[in-house]
Amino acid sequence: MIPRQVCLYSIVIGFVWLAGCNNSPEAITPQTMPVTESVYASGKIKSRQQYQVYSKVSGILQKIYTPEGTAVKRGDILFTLEKDNASIATENARLASATADFATNAGKLKEAKRAIDLAVRKLQQDSILLQRQQNLWRQGIGSKIELEQKELAYESSKLGVTNARLQYEDLERQLKLAAGQSRNNLQIARITEADFTIRSEADGTVLKINKEPGELVNSANPIAIIGAGDFIIELIIDELDITKITKGQTVIVRMDSYASSVYEAVITFINPMMDERSRSFTAEAVFTKAPPTLFANLTVEASIVIRTKNNALTIPRSYLVNDSSVMLEDGSLQKVSTGLMDYNLAEITAGLKAETKIIKPTP
Repeated sequence: MIPRQVCLYSIVIGFVWLAGCNNSPEAITPQTMPVTESVYASGKIKSRQQYQVYSKVSGILQKIYTPEGTAVKRGDILFTLEKDNASIATENARLASATADFATNAGKLKEAKRAIDLAVRKLQQDSILLQRQQNLWRQGIGSKIELEQKELAYESSKLGVTNARLQYEDLERQLKLAAGQSRNNLQIARITEADFTIRSEADGTVLKINKEPGELVNSANPIAIIGAGDFIIELIIDELDITKITKGQTVIVRMDSYASSVYEAVITFINPMMDERSRSFTAEAVFTKAPPTLFANLTVEASIVIRTKNNALTIPRSYLVNDSSVMLEDGSLQKVSTGLMDYNLAEITAGLKAETKIIKPTP
């Protein structure tokens, strides 16, 4: 008779062996099915003509004219900044322009013109006196000194006419220069003052406002975002994958807002400039099958379809060892060649037959 302790030990050993058999890896065979190679990309929804609104000047936000969701036209006022100092500067420039206006200073030119007329009349008078003195000198009347004095007076009058004309031309240039500069300064002041009123650059809808009245606004940070046109998808693609992407490729889109649905889009634009900080590229896609409602900045996850094969010999990707081998039933490794891959499946192009059983490698 077998002792009871031995029987219990045998039963325990048998149970362990059975459990070990039950925990053995399940063997599978490759299956023929469609497989698609794709590239992952993340992104967001945005308006086709979406742009950020910046202020050209720094200042305190005074008033918001268009709340979020408001439709605006090109040229509509969006915001105003406090501009007391700019208004004062504009008024000062206007006063300076009025003072320096060429027409206002026409009297100065008239005076200069009268000075020319007087100099010409003096020259004419001195010319007559010189001729008389010369006639007397030829008749032997008068002294040499008197003749020289008349000649000197005549030459002095000639120089006086020249100087008067030069002074007139110089004054005219100065007045024109001052008038032009003051007009330019006034125009600059008015432009600067106008910069404190921020207008829409295009037709669209105010999607987001980043500031509140009383907050500081500058040219470095956007005040608002305005969008117009249809919604598009902006995708971020890693530099390792960008060479696989071309216009016209199909994009499978998933969004948290529509977690149970999948939508289709197509690549329409690829930005050739890489973002050096993120080492990535941006691309745009448009929906061919869109959800009923879209909002700007909804996040998306996308699979960009590179290639598809309908009848491929496939295995679960998790059954690959280093993407180059599979484990047979007896635990040995078999080299294989792979083709298309997605997140779940891998195509086997060589090294494995349809009836060969394989097991999942242990982690």
